[in-house]
Amino acid sequence: MQKIRIGIVGYGNIGRGVQSAINQSDDMELIAVFTRRDASTLNVNDPKVKVIHIDNAFNYVNEIDVMILCGGSANDLPTQGPQFAAKFNTVDTFDTHAKIPEYFEKMDESSKMCKKISAISIGWDPGLFSINRMFAEAILPNGENYTFWGKGVSQGHSEALKKVEGVKYGIQYTIPKEDAINKVRLGENPKLTTKERHLRECFIVPEENSNRDKIETTIKNMPNYFEPYETVIHFITEEEFKENHKKMPHGGFVIRTGKTGFNNENNQLYEFSIKLESNPEFTSSIVVAYARAIYRMNKEGIYGAKTVFDIPIGYLSPKSMADLRKELL
Repeated sequence: MQKIRIGIVGYGNIGRGVQSAINQSDDMELIAVFTRRDASTLNVNDPKVKVIHIDNAFNYVNEIDVMILCGGSANDLPTQGPQFAAKFNTVDTFDTHAKIPEYFEKMDESSKMCKKISAISIGWDPGLFSINRMFAEAILPNGENYTFWGKGVSQGHSEALKKVEGVKYGIQYTIPKEDAINKVRLGENPKLTTKERHLRECFIVPEENSNRDKIETTIKNMPNYFEPYETVIHFITEEEFKENHKKMPHGGFVIRTGKTGFNNENNQLYEFSIKLESNPEFTSSIVVAYARAIYRMNKEGIYGAKTVFDIPIGYLSPKSMADLRKELL
């Protein structure tokens, strides 16, 4: 069996997760990791995998079937995405929701230049949650969608904590409020404010002799991050932080309540949920499945930018369509 040859751009949490997911996929092999670091200093714990500086990535056009872009949405993907899409099939996790339409257009233009596919915004939100919001809305047109995130680590909010003066280490957990979820599940169709949907819980290791009151005030009034929410702050020791807050759990729910029947007499509830011990590893596993899908699609002559709405779900599986019909339908 000819294996799908994968390249990874960036070797942070997502990059390492992609590597572990490829190791569980018999139809794939990791060819190379491309990094901005000094390649000689990066150990990927596999002697068969090349480590190459990112400046040399385009020398490997004929050796890579799908390039998985593991950079961040704020600073990396807006530049790297179109560059790599002009040469490779790509998958990325671009997750700045408001900028997805603009990013899609740029990736579509680049990928069509070389007749490749760029799967953008792949993950669980955007991604799996997007699919389920669409499913639920299509099935129950007379209804309301609700999305709850957590309990889990928000990487962006945790990074924001670390920039506050006096904070040595910090982590933030997004927690959906049970009262809000219960109202939705009971079919009350509540109109929920930001503060009513989620709690933000922060664990802070302060610098020595720092002003804790000032740290707390700064965090709680941080616009776009904490100011709209109910925020709880705990000051802890460095030892407690390292012992209890090194994992990256996450999860959430997509819920739609709706009514069916000629007189809207029947209440219906659609719910999809995930609970993750490792957010990066689960996200990476989704990305790898979509790498398989776009490889197959491109072999059929399809190209351009694609989202989860455009990619047939059967193509994500290593099984044939006949086996899927036999075993899972």
